Amino acid sequence: MTGPAMVTAVDMAGTRRMVRVIDTLGEMFVDLAAGRTRSPARTVIEHGDERVLLVSPAVWERRGVGSVKITTLTPDNPGRGLPLIHGIVALTDLETGQITALLDGAELTAVRTGAVAAVATRRCTADDAEDLAVIGAGVQARALVRAMAAVRPIRTVRIFSRTRARAERFADWIDDTHPARATVCDSVKTAVADAAIICTATSTSDNRPLIEADWVARGAHVNAIGGTHPDAIELDPALLADALAVVEDRTAALDGAGEIRAALAAGVLTVDDLHELGTLLTGEVRADGRTTVLRTVGMSIEDTAAALALHEAAVAVT
Repeated sequence: MTGPAMVTAVDMAGTRRMVRVIDTLGEMFVDLAAGRTRSPARTVIEHGDERVLLVSPAVWERRGVGSVKITTLTPDNPGRGLPLIHGIVALTDLETGQITALLDGAELTAVRTGAVAAVATRRCTADDAEDLAVIGAGVQARALVRAMAAVRPIRTVRIFSRTRARAERFADWIDDTHPARATVCDSVKTAVADAAIICTATSTSDNRPLIEADWVARGAHVNAIGGTHPDAIELDPALLADALAVVEDRTAALDGAGEIRAALAAGVLTVDDLHELGTLLTGEVRADGRTTVLRTVGMSIEDTAAALALHEAAVAVT
């Protein structure tokens, strides 16, 4: 009996694999919005000073797979030179119960989060959108650049990070790996001004927004990944008053998206104004040139779909 395949960070690299994950996630979100699958709530155990252990199970019945991810979130790690996130994902065959693959959980989290943003970006931006702003300079920011470049012809990337040295290293990485010109900005406002696509990937735990509503150009698309706490805010909730607000799942967003919760409390948004990503993919909801905001919280079923796509890609090359 052979053991589960090991899918490493190297096995998750490359545009072809990223596109495969994006496509598979799109298929899953259509099922999720239609009620053909679901994503159970994660078990979250907080300990120490904002340290978190998460256990995330889900099954995608139609594709015959399930997964369990164990993740640790340690906000102090970047200061130690260590990743913010560590983890592992076990992919299972629902028919036999066998564990078919073990995947690097931190890299899978980065890839699938970037891919979720790319699913929305494909629907909410023009085919020639080329100007990207990224707030943050960590592992997730890199995955977002990879994902945006997989679906749009990104030519310029403007970066802001509170740590200038990290932003400069990030810019060097972009210059070395992508046909895009990276620029480090001195302020968030400068970075996002007139950008067609804006991505936030910070570890903020603050409820004060990093991006004010009037800094975002009309018709821009924003992918907000969210901070480290359910009430953390990266975007001014007022931005949602006139934007098309897109979420992975309404219930998950109400539980864990700080901007959504704040906008609802302020009365600038109602629950009916929240559109699930699957409805965007089926055409039930259209951007039609409006400013759009995808606020993600991360869901267990996304790990399942991404793990399936990456395992299939690894098997295809062996």
